[in-house]
Amino acid sequence: MSDLSSSPNSPFLTAFRGRFVGVLRWDQLDALWAALLAHGGSGWYVYHVGEPPPDAPLVPEALQRVIQGIDTLLRTDHAYEYCGIVYADSLSEPQFVKIFDPNHLGSSCGSSGMQVLPSWTISLVAPTDLPAALPPPNNRRRWWQRLFA
Repeated sequence: MSDLSSSPNSPFLTAFRGRFVGVLRWDQLDALWAALLAHGGSGWYVYHVGEPPPDAPLVPEALQRVIQGIDTLLRTDHAYEYCGIVYADSLSEPQFVKIFDPNHLGSSCGSSGMQVLPSWTISLVAPTDLPAALPPPNNRRRWWQRLFA
């Protein structure tokens, strides 16, 4: 990982901290997926947070498979009439999407004071290792360290 990608001002972290719109309805999610694929399906980095960030964007066929897989998981594991766990910087012309795992939501809006990382990001900019760039607050680290003392 280059120094730029791990810097607090990296293009990925800047976009990650930007303004996002919630995808509230399933038909909005369908439209968002279509907008991602309409972009040509190329140039998109799909990052499973907690795994090493990808070095290269997905090819269009792989992007379509990933979107289908994530869509199936969301609709199966988040069996509500609303979506509400996907956020995009733009619903019509997205460049960055955050997807939260329905089984590990916490408080995705951050109102608890703790930032919950998404489970996946889809972006046009190469990802930064989010857990390394945005470590948990010190009180959580101290708590964790006490368990092993």
